Amino acid sequence: MADPIPHSPAAGEPGSERPEAGEPPRKGRRKRPFWQELPILIGIALVLTILIQQFVAKVFLIPSASMESTLHGCDGCFGDRVVVDRVTYDFTDPSPGDVIVFRGPQSWNANEIAPQESGNFFTKTVRGLGSLIGFAPPDERDFVKRVIAVGGQTVQCCDPQGRVLVDGKPLDEPYIHWLDQPPSVRQTFAPVTVPQGSLWVMGDNRENSCDSRCQGGGGLNGTVPVDDVIGKARVIVLPPSRWGGVSDHDPQAAPAVPAALGAPAWQQGIPLGAGALLAFPTLAAGRGLRRKLGKRD
Repeated sequence: MADPIPHSPAAGEPGSERPEAGEPPRKGRRKRPFWQELPILIGIALVLTILIQQFVAKVFLIPSASMESTLHGCDGCFGDRVVVDRVTYDFTDPSPGDVIVFRGPQSWNANEIAPQESGNFFTKTVRGLGSLIGFAPPDERDFVKRVIAVGGQTVQCCDPQGRVLVDGKPLDEPYIHWLDQPPSVRQTFAPVTVPQGSLWVMGDNRENSCDSRCQGGGGLNGTVPVDDVIGKARVIVLPPSRWGGVSDHDPQAAPAVPAALGAPAWQQGIPLGAGALLAFPTLAAGRGLRRKLGKRD
């Protein structure tokens, strides 16, 4: 017995893609002009940028001179923008020499980063968005300092040569920025044993930084809980004249050990650029899905 001949629906019948007599041929879905897609691309890029900065890496503005000359920041100037790695410390704790961004503990005051409030809703919205993508000062009390000692270590200042001591050994600190040469003033402090799960941090601009030595009155009140650490500063991305890695030289290592500069190349991306690049494949995937849904209709 011969196989039945498959039935092809006539024009106008359900399932037929051929138009009825007199009906104009159907046109394919028109591609949206680029000027209409541009706002969509910008929106997708911003959303992806915010997600990347919340979970992977965030751009921070350096608001003070406490980390000169490693990180540039001052009143009335264009401070450095740095990419902060938010993933590394999910797997390991900060180490001596790391430059970290952290939330100021309750015991710390607002000497260097005062919250910038505004009663204007539009101004607060713009500032909040700018803070999210790293182009405005943060509203929260975030600080950037270098890790000098970790939990269980005892830190004090100074030896006869003016060097900070950790567990009785002088530190090798080539990154220190002195306001005068040689430095005339040193902020001495008694030995402090850092609690487990906390850090002793100091600014590279040693004579112009209120850090673990003075915040909260110094001592144990000046230590920073590891849980308050946001991430590790990796790369200076703005201004272009200062592009480069952020030194994470271990001051407790022997002086012969070279300083490690920044992160490997795969970590040196700008979150905003990553968000923009990911916006295009996201939009393309959306187009493909719409075409499939259109064929089913």
